[in-house]
Amino acid sequence: MNPSVIMSARDIEFLLYDWLDVESLTARDRFTDHSRDTFDQVLRLCQDLATTYFAPHNRENDLHEPTFDGERVHIIPAVGKALKAFADAGMIGAAMDYEVGGMQLPHSVYTACMSWFHAANAGTTAYALLTTGNANLLATHGSTEQIDRFVRPMLEGRDFGTMALSEPHAGSSLADITTRAVPQDDGTYRVFGRKMWISGGDHELSENINHLVLARIPGSPEGTRGISLFIVPKFLPNEQGNPTEHNDVVLAGINHKMGWRGTVNTAPVFGDGNFTPGGQPGAVGYLVGEPNHGMAQMFTMMNEARIGVGLAATALGYTGYLKSLDYARNRPQGRPVTARGGAQVPIVEHPDVRRMLLAQKAYAEGALGLQLYCGRLVDEHRTATSDSARDRAATLLRILTPIAKSWPSQWCLTANDLAIQVHGGAGYTRDYDVEQHYRDNRLNPIHEGTHGIQSLDLLGRQVTLDNGAALAALLETMSATVIAASTSGDAELTAFADALQAAAGRLAATTAGLWRDGDPVSALANSAAYLEAFGHVVLSWIWLQQALAATPLAERGDAFGLGKRAAARFFFKWELPRTTALFELLDSGDRTTLDLDPSWL
Repeated sequence: MNPSVIMSARDIEFLLYDWLDVESLTARDRFTDHSRDTFDQVLRLCQDLATTYFAPHNRENDLHEPTFDGERVHIIPAVGKALKAFADAGMIGAAMDYEVGGMQLPHSVYTACMSWFHAANAGTTAYALLTTGNANLLATHGSTEQIDRFVRPMLEGRDFGTMALSEPHAGSSLADITTRAVPQDDGTYRVFGRKMWISGGDHELSENINHLVLARIPGSPEGTRGISLFIVPKFLPNEQGNPTEHNDVVLAGINHKMGWRGTVNTAPVFGDGNFTPGGQPGAVGYLVGEPNHGMAQMFTMMNEARIGVGLAATALGYTGYLKSLDYARNRPQGRPVTARGGAQVPIVEHPDVRRMLLAQKAYAEGALGLQLYCGRLVDEHRTATSDSARDRAATLLRILTPIAKSWPSQWCLTANDLAIQVHGGAGYTRDYDVEQHYRDNRLNPIHEGTHGIQSLDLLGRQVTLDNGAALAALLETMSATVIAASTSGDAELTAFADALQAAAGRLAATTAGLWRDGDPVSALANSAAYLEAFGHVVLSWIWLQQALAATPLAERGDAFGLGKRAAARFFFKWELPRTTALFELLDSGDRTTLDLDPSWL
């Protein structure tokens, strides 16, 4: 049986068990019902579901995107069939608590499971991603009644969820939203406003759609401090969560994208009077938690979605790599440079093609390692045996979230570019999947906060909070890996450790230098360069850990282990040196963009 070109089951097994030791989690109370056998069964199930239900309609999803006839959104039938199989398998709430209908699967294992679906069909998987995030938010911040009426139906696959944040005039600047929520005598609210770029905002894939809407209650403070969060369902549910009357929610239209075309992207209108629930206009909304806490609550879903976007970017880069590798192994073209005639050789024999494949491997497998490491941090935050260990995991997850979102979105997109290049002229035709993977992945540097927004969050907030506690914790964790590699007796790993230690020291010094004068304008001017350098240091650390874990395999001559060592070698020799120029730019205090008059552009 040929290996899958969707994802690598062998790599997932290595990362989960040989490196992250997720099997040890079964000794903790939350996971005592699980074992490696149950983890493997769920992983195989997800591979089968992704292969059988998701991958076959990925191209059809792209060629026949959702349409809107003014009243209804039309989506190809295969999407609904795939999502029903996904929900029937219990995957929407797989990592959630038993009490709400989940399986309490470790988040690290759940992340590995989801990589199969993102790689197979990002457009269809997005509906599940949003629904899970919506359910997790309400399970955390919602009332018992809201959990019963909204969360349970979503976990059963009867309802789907969205996050409705952005507005046409505001974009990512949520402080400027104007959607309002007017309190009613019965404790509900009537919501009025327009949203934009809302994925999954209308369809007939589920019985109901539960929108999580950011809005302002009249009299609330300006800015983000005056934003509240509301559940606004498409149909008003009864006490059992079953849909009844149509709420005052309609579409102004849908957006047509270059990628993720299978995910309908909408411009919903709340409270336009097209429907009059209870005999009056206004979309009925249910307040989540306390007024004016909406942004803090929404970050539960936003941070989950950011890592989810990073995982989607990773998976798209990974499947593009596997498909270009398969193509390179089977496409005969050309001969070695010293050959004088003879048969053509597979293009994988050419060094420059191997360079492009190895770069993809380093980007995709490194990014997957980062995503699963973040999943392991979620598990530690939930189940570690001490408060200090749980707090440390949360601190590390917080500082790594911008990297987990943005680094794969940039570099796995680069991997997709290389996958097209490996295919040559075939790569930019629709006869091969890699051009679609590139288009799908190009959305991810924008999805859930642009590269620039993530860089501002990292440099302007995460590394400065609590006097730099998160950065200090990360550097300390890196140092432990450096010590392990330095004392391994392996000369190459020792050299990698020295390089990582030097880069980590440079990161610390540059960070301190940027904030030395306390001027946020100058400190943040080149934040995108900082994010890129920071990300490459983090991925060097991830690759050093993978190389350590793979060394016993490599020493036995195992091709998989030798491949891991080769990818780590590539990253340290080809990629980590990129940070030198970035750190020099940052250290120089360059003001090119600050001093640029917009009229000169």
